[in-house]
Amino acid sequence: MTYFIQEIAGIEQPEASPVPARRRRIMIIDPPFKRLYHDNASLVKFPLALGYLSGAVLKWTDWKVQAYNADFNPKKRAISLDNVTRIREGMERYLRTLEDPAAPIWEEVRSAITEFGPDVVGISSKTQNFPSAMKVARIAKEHDPDTLVVLGGPHASLSTERALDCPDIDVAALGEGEMTLVGLLEARQSGAPLSEAPGIAYRRRGRVALTPPRAQISDLDALPFPSEYAPQVLRDYESYPPEAFGYVFSARGCPYSCTFCESKAIWTQKTRWRSPENVVREIKMLMERGVRYVYFDDDTFGIHPRYIEELCGLMETECPGLKWGCEITVGVVKEQSVEYMRRSGCVRVNIGIESGNNRILRSVKKGHTIEKAYPAVDLCRQAGIEVGAFFMIGFPEETEETLRDTLTAIEKINADNIMLSIFTPYPGSELFQVCKDLGVVDDDFDITIYNHQSPENCFTAFIPPERFKELVRESMAVVTRKNRRGRWRRVVMMLLHRDFYRTMHMARRFLLTRASWYSARVIRRRRSEPVA
Repeated sequence: MTYFIQEIAGIEQPEASPVPARRRRIMIIDPPFKRLYHDNASLVKFPLALGYLSGAVLKWTDWKVQAYNADFNPKKRAISLDNVTRIREGMERYLRTLEDPAAPIWEEVRSAITEFGPDVVGISSKTQNFPSAMKVARIAKEHDPDTLVVLGGPHASLSTERALDCPDIDVAALGEGEMTLVGLLEARQSGAPLSEAPGIAYRRRGRVALTPPRAQISDLDALPFPSEYAPQVLRDYESYPPEAFGYVFSARGCPYSCTFCESKAIWTQKTRWRSPENVVREIKMLMERGVRYVYFDDDTFGIHPRYIEELCGLMETECPGLKWGCEITVGVVKEQSVEYMRRSGCVRVNIGIESGNNRILRSVKKGHTIEKAYPAVDLCRQAGIEVGAFFMIGFPEETEETLRDTLTAIEKINADNIMLSIFTPYPGSELFQVCKDLGVVDDDFDITIYNHQSPENCFTAFIPPERFKELVRESMAVVTRKNRRGRWRRVVMMLLHRDFYRTMHMARRFLLTRASWYSARVIRRRRSEPVA
C-alpha cells in the first residue's frame, strides 16, 4: 500500500504511457566529484554500482543501457590532497565548477546524454556527490523534460525527502537497487503508474509517496558480474586500464553500527554472502582480461572466519598469481585468518581505526579499543601484508585532548599508510542527529560545501572553529611525515622481495606527486612576484 510521509513543493510525475521499443534506453551515471577539484583528476575505476545495475538491466529487460562514469578522465592524473593548501585550492575549484554550467565537465555530461538519448537516466549518489548529481539531473531534463530521472545510492535512502526537493529528480530508489530498477523499467515500459513499482519514493499530489519496500536479493550469485558486460555498456571502455575493473563484492551488509556510516541505508546490517565459487569465477574472468590485483569493496571483508577460510583456500588453488586487498575491522584480524589471506595472495589491508581515544571510539560505536588496534596492525605486517589505517578527526564530542590522542596513535601505529579524514555529518546518519542536538548543524545545513576533505568542516562542539583549523593543519603535517617515511620503507621492502613491478609503480606515483607539488609551488611563487 502506498503511503505519504511529507508535503513538499515539487513537480508532479505525469501519467505515463507505454514506451516504444526504440525509446527503451537507460543511461546509468556516476556523477563527477574528483573532476570538480581538478581538470585532470580522475576516478580510474568502473564503479560497482554501475556494473551491477547495467548488468541487471541487460539480463532481465530488453532495454538498451549505457553506463557512464562521469568522474573518469582518460587524461588521468594523481591529484594528492595531503595538505591544507591543496585541499583549500581544490575546494575553491570544486565550488566554482558546481556553479558554472559552462564548465568543461558539464559540457561533457551534456554531450554524453545527448549522444545516447536516454528515456530514463539513473544517477548513483552518495551524500558527498549529491550536489553534482543534481547538476546531472538538471542537464538530463534540459535535454528532454520527459526523461525520467531516478536517484539511487545511499543518499536516496538516507535523505529521501531532501533528494526529492530537487525538482529535476522524479524518483528515489530506496535500498538495494538492481531489482528495483528492473521493476521501474517494466512499469515505465508498460505505462503502469509508479505506485506499482516497489521500493521507490516519488512525488504525488504535492507529497512524497513511498511504495512498499522491495525484499532484498536472497541469492547474490544470481546477479551478473559487474564487469561482465562492461565492453558492451561502459562509455569510453577502451580508455580504461585493466586495473579499473579490479573491484569485487564478496558480501553485502555490515553487522557493525558505526554511527557515521551510510552503508546500512543500502545493505542493512544483515550480511549476505556470495558463494566462494561464484566469487572465484568472477576473479578468474577478471584475470583473463588482464587484471592482476583485485580489491574487495565489501564494507568489511570476511566477517565470518569460516568464510575467509573457504574463499581464501579456493583463491589459492584457482587463482595463482593473484594479488588482492580489502578493508577489514580490528576484530576480524586473527592469526589463522591472516595466514589464510596471506597464502591466497593478500598484499594489502585497510583497517578502520578512526580515533586514538577510547571514549570517542565508544561514542561512534566502533567496537574496538585503540589498544587492540596496535597488535592487529602488527599481526598483518608480520605476515608481510601492507597496512593502511583510516583515521578521522572532528567528531561531535571531540576535544583537543581526544584529538591529541589520535595524533599520538598515528605516530605510534605500525601502519604503512595513514588516510586521514575530517568528520562530515551526512543527513540521515546517527551522528547528524547528534550534531543537531549539540547545535553544530541546523536545518540550513548545506552539503554542497562539506565533505571528508573540506577545510570548512568543523562539527565538534568543544573546539572553536579557528583552533580546529589549526589542529587540522597540524594533523595533516603529522600524516604527511608519517606517510613519507612509510613510502620509503615500502620501496626498500619491495626491492628486497624483488617486486620490480610494484616498485616501479610506487616510484612513478611518488615522482608524479612531487612534480605536481613543485609545479604548484612555482606557480604560487610567480603569482606572488611583483609585476615589473
